[in-house]
Amino acid sequence: MNSFIQELKWRGMLQDMTPEIEEHLNKGMASAYLGFDPTADSLHIGHLVGVMTLLHFQRAGHKPFALVGGATGMIGDPSFKSAERNLLDKATLDHNVACIQSQLSKFLDFSGATSNKAELVNNFDWMSQFSFLEFIRDVGKHITVNYMMSKDSVKRRLEDGNGLSFTEFSYQLIQGYDFYHLWKNNNCSIQLGGSDQWGNIVTGTELIRRMGGGGAYALTVPLITKADGTKFGKTEGGSVWLDPEKTSPYAFYQFWLNVSDEDASKYIRIFTVLDQQTIESLETEHAAAPHLRLLQKEIAKQVTIMVHSQADYEMAVKASEILFGKSSTEDLASLDERTFLAVFEGVPQVQLSKGEFDGLENVLDLFGEKTQAQIFPSKGEARKMIQGGGVSINKEKLSDPNAPLAFDLLQGKYLLIQKGKKNYFILEVK
Repeated sequence: MNSFIQELKWRGMLQDMTPEIEEHLNKGMASAYLGFDPTADSLHIGHLVGVMTLLHFQRAGHKPFALVGGATGMIGDPSFKSAERNLLDKATLDHNVACIQSQLSKFLDFSGATSNKAELVNNFDWMSQFSFLEFIRDVGKHITVNYMMSKDSVKRRLEDGNGLSFTEFSYQLIQGYDFYHLWKNNNCSIQLGGSDQWGNIVTGTELIRRMGGGGAYALTVPLITKADGTKFGKTEGGSVWLDPEKTSPYAFYQFWLNVSDEDASKYIRIFTVLDQQTIESLETEHAAAPHLRLLQKEIAKQVTIMVHSQADYEMAVKASEILFGKSSTEDLASLDERTFLAVFEGVPQVQLSKGEFDGLENVLDLFGEKTQAQIFPSKGEARKMIQGGGVSINKEKLSDPNAPLAFDLLQGKYLLIQKGKKNYFILEVK
């Protein structure tokens, strides 16, 4: 059985742990859980640290529980948040839980073939059985207000003047009860989480001690940051999601491809399952030729395949070569519509009806009144630039403005027009 603690240490994924946890793990298969609040119908890459922690736990021969907070998601964790979250209704939460379970199955083995198969649990299943009076009588009496007030996540909210609602204040007690419930009913002795969860986790170990007279353990991983101080997992377009409909595999691949050298060395340990020797060899190669970005390419490959698929990775590489290198009409035509639109995201789009498009007689007619506002101000300027070799359609350079418009529509409805080296336009035929 591999050492889970040692694996986290060399990967830079260990922040804090309670005493004797390593001895506990060395006794044989243990069970641990890590929670995910289903505030959206997809995980984003900020969740991947927790997912990878569970993955390494299972690879080390132990049993992981992924807990989705169908109950706590109705409240919102106040840990290091400046304001209260919007509360979600049960139908929305149920949908989100189902989507998250599907995504987790790409990383964890939920099959019945192994004794350490992963299990997904939803705290709504047991919290919904409590009445408010029962909860404060049977659980609340075991934890003092002084104890709850001492947690950093609570103190920060009180000190910054925003205050804390009773709903949010109760969150650590409910999360603590989750740990007690899994300890009692599922033999789960460890809770894993980000370092901002330490206070909530040890509330759980305290409840287990006071309500059950037992012992339990806590382990946290560092919160991931970027070398430049900006928030990890955020781009100009917002969060980087695991759902391909929210963040295309191409955009996902590009995120990892564009991380800094400093971050690449850290991220390849955290977000891949490559072994230490392989990673250190890659770092040596990268240091010898940083301009080749070998680390970034390997991270982008490993994570894109793990989250999406080999085919999505290959499509993303092909799309990157189209945008940044030489390519042909055949290369463009080989992209699916989602990747094509992701590659040229933000490019100005012009629309023509099918009738208008069919009525065009030659290349120059493309740059008439319908497109003049965005591409060429006049047909005369278009003619001059075409004759000078400065215009391409679907990566084919034009030379004769009077040539027939004999181009196949990409994905059955697009033409990619390129003006000069960097100016792209998409013509959509509707």
